[in-house]
Amino acid sequence: MKLLLLGATGSVGGRTLELALSNDAFSEVTAPTRKPLAPNGRLVNPITSRLEELAPALMARRPDAVICALGTTQAKAGSKEAFRYVDYELPIVFGKAAHTAGVGTYAIVSAMGASPGSMSFYYRTKGEVERDIQEIGFRSLTICRPSLIGGKRNEARAAEGAALSLLRLLAPILPKKFHVNPADVIAATLLESIIVAKRGCHWIYAEEMT
Repeated sequence: MKLLLLGATGSVGGRTLELALSNDAFSEVTAPTRKPLAPNGRLVNPITSRLEELAPALMARRPDAVICALGTTQAKAGSKEAFRYVDYELPIVFGKAAHTAGVGTYAIVSAMGASPGSMSFYYRTKGEVERDIQEIGFRSLTICRPSLIGGKRNEARAAEGAALSLLRLLAPILPKKFHVNPADVIAATLLESIIVAKRGCHWIYAEEMT
């Protein structure tokens, strides 16, 4: 099958890319990024600074499934608007483009605590993208809701690093839903979800990805 992967330079997206390229289930992985990725015979790597502008060309490659592992923080993005562009607007733009192009399978990384009614801008945005991606009408939709994500990142997040260390220390006494979710496990879960492609909308929660 052909996979379109959004967010291939992030922690989860990077591991998803590695696992997909080593899995014979995937004949082609298209992963648009800002900077070139390491070459691979099955990798198509368009370079762009405005991801949404590539949507028509990417859909012309006729992917069988889309995985959206896009995600940032307000501190890194620089503003609420810039954060919302990455975590809400792009997933919805590509969701609509994919559905229009006949793609029936979509998987997205959200967050534990996502709710459109949340007082937190971060969790409210995640809840809104969950709500609106469901309205598009995919035959198979998977929404992963991890807790804090463990694994290598391309940028330092000091507060998140401290929280990860604390969660690992307290793991023996914490409920499983508060354990660290390794990027490897989330990536494998995403790939399994699009290979199986169960009909309907399915949530996969943090305690299932420890």
